[in-house]
Amino acid sequence: MGRMTDRVAIVTGAGGSIGLASAKLLASEGAKVLLVDNRADDLAMALDALGGASENVDAAQADVGDEADTRNYIDQAIAKWGRLDTLFCNAGISGDNKPIADFPIEIFDAVLRVNVRGPFLACKFALPHMDAGGSIIITSSIMGVQANPNSAAYATSKHAVVGLMRTIAKEIGPRGIRCNVIAPGPIDNDFQLAIEDRMSKVTGTNATEMLNQRIPLRRHGQADEIAQTVLFLASDMSSFSTGAVFMADGGMAG
Repeated sequence: MGRMTDRVAIVTGAGGSIGLASAKLLASEGAKVLLVDNRADDLAMALDALGGASENVDAAQADVGDEADTRNYIDQAIAKWGRLDTLFCNAGISGDNKPIADFPIEIFDAVLRVNVRGPFLACKFALPHMDAGGSIIITSSIMGVQANPNSAAYATSKHAVVGLMRTIAKEIGPRGIRCNVIAPGPIDNDFQLAIEDRMSKVTGTNATEMLNQRIPLRRHGQADEIAQTVLFLASDMSSFSTGAVFMADGGMAG
């Protein structure tokens, strides 16, 4: 018996490294998993990595910032499995790295649409289907507890989901449902590399080396390491933990 046996999980941003690693780990622990992503090729790759569509795995292409798409992927999970135990709101975009006076308004709006509106919609439409023992996990970032110059959209969005999580946790606690944030530090993946490439151009330094020097463990994290924290928060291992920000940052925020 796995830690997630007979439970149903939705993972958004499942085509990215953290989403895929988490979906694979949840499935290996017995969960039935719905993979959600707006990129068809990445979604197909993630589905293939979990062995293809089956009675325990399904996929839905969706724009997490769209109300109808959100309703549809949640309804898909309920129609297939009849319940929902874990909602992992992981989809996110990083935007751009520019000073506030030069920051493109359309990029600011796009980042908040995915990173904040996405989890809001997911929680709004998923919670009526969740019962005691359920768990909601929202991906924030180390940038959700601190900030750097030239990151107005991303830092704002990642701070915002901490407030969203704390509000939800207090609303649903009496129902026996938990809500927490996971806040990764720099991860060795394409998402982080794109951020660091932009940072390097803005600062004229090697952002990857600079970040490794700021991380007490002196390295970037791996997606599989973040997935272990996701499993902890999804399962009964964290049954008395709610309303909290769980850092997975190699000590960087300390």
